[in-house]
Amino acid sequence: MTESMDDYKDLLDATFRVINEGDLVSCTVVGIADTEVTVDLNYSCAGVIRGDQLSGDPSFSIKADIQIGDTFDAVVIRQDDGRGNLLLSKKAADEELSWDRFAKMMDEKIAVPMKITEAVKAGVIGYVEGSRVFVPASKIALEFVENTEDWVGKTIPVRFITVDPEEKRLVASSRDVLRDMAAADKALKISNLEVGLVTEGKVESLQPYGAFVNIGNGLDGLVHISQITSMKRLKHPKEALAVGDTVKVKVIAVKDGKISLSMKDLEEKEAEEITEETVEIPESEDLTMSLGSLLKGLKLY
Repeated sequence: MTESMDDYKDLLDATFRVINEGDLVSCTVVGIADTEVTVDLNYSCAGVIRGDQLSGDPSFSIKADIQIGDTFDAVVIRQDDGRGNLLLSKKAADEELSWDRFAKMMDEKIAVPMKITEAVKAGVIGYVEGSRVFVPASKIALEFVENTEDWVGKTIPVRFITVDPEEKRLVASSRDVLRDMAAADKALKISNLEVGLVTEGKVESLQPYGAFVNIGNGLDGLVHISQITSMKRLKHPKEALAVGDTVKVKVIAVKDGKISLSMKDLEEKEAEEITEETVEIPESEDLTMSLGSLLKGLKLY
């Protein structure tokens, strides 16, 4: 088999390639030890990344988080580690490359999972792609979190709200993600709600214009004051209802994410059913019986 120069292209490229300190290079993991990993970067010598230069995440583990064949970028921090290898830093590369990526994620409102590793005075700390992220206590959940210690070890979805490369500052919110997820879930439930559905609900609040009723499954709707009863004209819903009352309602409209309910429709339907089931009583003349008819057939002794 005849060999050509193309067969030696990679070797020649590696031989004549020049790599300087500060350069960003692509690496492939070829060896894993307890305290460092060895990488191939298509160069005349191998590269070494020590454990403290693999990630900024304190929970990072070489054995658990690195595998043979993994590829990533790293920065050259020394041309000779004392054993003839390039000394590299994946952590520095992550920090250098991540800011543009984090800014894009913030602009596009992309949510990512973050494991909480530490509770601090005003919130919690976690790591995303090896970078330290702060989540204020008011942004951890839908409700304000009093005891942040309870959240250590939990994984939450977060979205960046501050990306400041100059100050090396990342701030994220889980509440915003959870709120959007809840809104999407509610919208789906509402879209599947059928007009005409009759169900029970509990009165949550009374307003001058009507009553808000919780119909379960995270949904509530408005019974407009005109839809509460047909028995009388109400000046305020409190004349017929109280907060906490259990009522039967009918879905009469679903529009723009809002549910309209009626109690009056069911009241009128019940009245119609009562009318339909009423037995017709014969007129009085049909019930009249003569004295003779009453005595007929009776034996007198």
